[in-house]
Amino acid sequence: MKLPALVLFLAFAAVTCLQGQIAAAPAGSAVPAKKAEKPRTEKENKSSGTNVFGTGLQSNEPTTTEIYSDEAFFDSTKNMGIFSGRVKVTDPRFNLQSDKLTVFITKGQNQGLEKAIAEGNVGLVRDRPDPNGGPPTRAVGRADKATYTAATGDVELRGTPRVQEGPNMHVATSPDTVMVINQNSQLTTHGPSRTEIRQEPKEEKKGKATSSQTAPVQVSPAPPLPKP
Repeated sequence: MKLPALVLFLAFAAVTCLQGQIAAAPAGSAVPAKKAEKPRTEKENKSSGTNVFGTGLQSNEPTTTEIYSDEAFFDSTKNMGIFSGRVKVTDPRFNLQSDKLTVFITKGQNQGLEKAIAEGNVGLVRDRPDPNGGPPTRAVGRADKATYTAATGDVELRGTPRVQEGPNMHVATSPDTVMVINQNSQLTTHGPSRTEIRQEPKEEKKGKATSSQTAPVQVSPAPPLPKP
């Protein structure tokens, strides 16, 4: 049975209640606690910047991230959740699929994503908008393992990773090669790799070359004039 992200949020909300019973006891003390959270959240936003794989929990506008899987396990003592079996993550900024996904949530009142580890047939799809207003550029990454760290916004790909953006391909030539994609979509590769840059031939040049290679048209001689 597939489990949406709502189950994850409700489960960790229950974790918060179990771990913070003392702080949530009186109703009057809840109001100043909420006021004290706002400046901390703003500082965290300034220090963390824009995360490629952020869950939107620290942003001003809510963002919905849905996680689907065949099975799910939650450990309240470790603030973690394990999803397995046809895992699929749907987010407005990216799509991810894997065989297994382990999610770690930060402890305390301001809970958010700390780290996410995807394992087994990892596929990542992200559309980067065109600054000139054109169609977005789709980037597809594949690896055996992908680790996202919320503090830095980096995504680390291991296990013969490869990244394709448009017709261009960047492939690791060693299983030990590591690729790191930062929050600005910049790629850094540690280890041997191969880069393929493809350029499609232009149709105009092909048309001109074809017309120039065709045989010239033979003009039949004019008929003789009639004799007087």
